[in-house]
Amino acid sequence: MRILLLAPLGFLLSGCLARTAVDIVTLPVRVVSAGVDAVTTSQAEADQRRGRELREAEEREGREARRREREQRRRARAESEPERDEGPQRR
Repeated sequence: MRILLLAPLGFLLSGCLARTAVDIVTLPVRVVSAGVDAVTTSQAEADQRRGRELREAEEREGREARRREREQRRRARAESEPERDEGPQRR
């Protein structure tokens, strides 16, 4: 009776050992491929990065242009307004 119960257990154990052996053998290959993937950049990733950089540069240029326009308006307003006296001058 015990032999009948232990026989399937032996087959299951051998499959488990085989799977472990395959995992051990393929581990270096998976580690190297993960390292290569981390180091290299695909064309799609490069395109995304370049697009992001261009978008950020355009946003910076837009902010700078708005800042320059505000400064120009402030200067034009200051030049067009007469200078205010601080009050009656005493002699």
